[in-house]
Amino acid sequence: MERIQEKLAILADAAKYDASCASSGSNRKNESKGLGNAHPGMGICHSYTADGRCVSLLKILLTNVCIYDCAYCVSRRSNDIKRAAFTVQEVVDLTINFYRRNYIEGLFLSSGIFKDPDYTMERLVRVARKLRTEHNFNGYIHLKAIPGASDELMQEAGLYADRLSVNLELPTEAGLKLLAPEKNRPAMVKPIRFLQSEIIRLEDERKVLKTVPTFMPAGQSTQVIVGAAGESDMEIMHLASRFYKQFQLKRVYYSGYVPISNDTRLPALHSQVPLMRENRLYQADWLLRFYGFEPHELLNEGHPNLDTDVDPKLSWALRNLNSFPVDINKADKMLIARVPGIGMESVRKICSARMHGQLGWDQLKQMGVQLNKARYFITCKAGALERRDLTSEQIRQQLLAQSHSKWIKAHSPQLQLF
Repeated sequence: MERIQEKLAILADAAKYDASCASSGSNRKNESKGLGNAHPGMGICHSYTADGRCVSLLKILLTNVCIYDCAYCVSRRSNDIKRAAFTVQEVVDLTINFYRRNYIEGLFLSSGIFKDPDYTMERLVRVARKLRTEHNFNGYIHLKAIPGASDELMQEAGLYADRLSVNLELPTEAGLKLLAPEKNRPAMVKPIRFLQSEIIRLEDERKVLKTVPTFMPAGQSTQVIVGAAGESDMEIMHLASRFYKQFQLKRVYYSGYVPISNDTRLPALHSQVPLMRENRLYQADWLLRFYGFEPHELLNEGHPNLDTDVDPKLSWALRNLNSFPVDINKADKMLIARVPGIGMESVRKICSARMHGQLGWDQLKQMGVQLNKARYFITCKAGALERRDLTSEQIRQQLLAQSHSKWIKAHSPQLQLF
């Protein structure tokens, strides 16, 4: 038991650098008196569901032994750290025992690469298979897919896991060659492409066959490390957009580089983790996925990095004042969605309510519109609330003056959660 506790301490700590933790979107029902349920919106690693529940899962590495020597990784081959490895049965037992004690609702399992990719992936798959078939476990399972492993192992993993993820690790090939020369981008993309083709194949079979096996119901995701190799936000957002469109990924995660080494190729050991930059990337990612923005609208050669003082939507609006003001009672819903301070839920309410009459400022406020931002960019039944001769810099300064102290007080604790 002491040895298991020591392994758990080592391998849970090593797993904390993987940011791929969020609501799963899986819906694996508990049948035949099995263990657990993967509810729609179920989260991982202390995430919150739509109804406010906090859910968690056991997040560990199978081993922190690794044949690769990636400069940015704490488990790299050359790093002088204590090593450990779970057996397949130990991970299964930990998951079941933790679940029975109501500590967790699922498993997030990654691993260093020991021996070779197939050897490692086969053990990850065995863990999931044992949980599903021997213990009838229906909770959430997220496995890391190992680049270089066979298609057969990837296919089997998809039958048992709710989600698979292949980490792209660094946003650019130049960064990968600099910091992880033993790896290459095509090998990372290959399993992502294979898993997407399997999803499509099974969806087509489901149209004509009565029974088709469940395959990765929560889809696949990836993660990139931010700030390790000097990449720009523009490069990161173009990469994310391409993978969303080409492979229909559920999420791209952004992990601010945590200095762990004195390697001269990396930021200095005591450099700050770029938490604000990470937060802005998530906000920009949200705009790509739900608000109809394209990367080139948010970032370009003249503006390659996101503004850390204001959010990406406000930054875009200030650079495109010629697109405003928007008449809230007449404009297309996706144009309204581009107004700073108006979210998609408010857009839905506006479009529904204006069918019954003209909307004014009080009604917009009741619908959740942040008028402190939106008033500079919209008109409504009562006309304009702000002067229209303000420059983008004047608007920016007014908004920063209103929100600066509140931002520091209210958002610092939140950023620490990333």
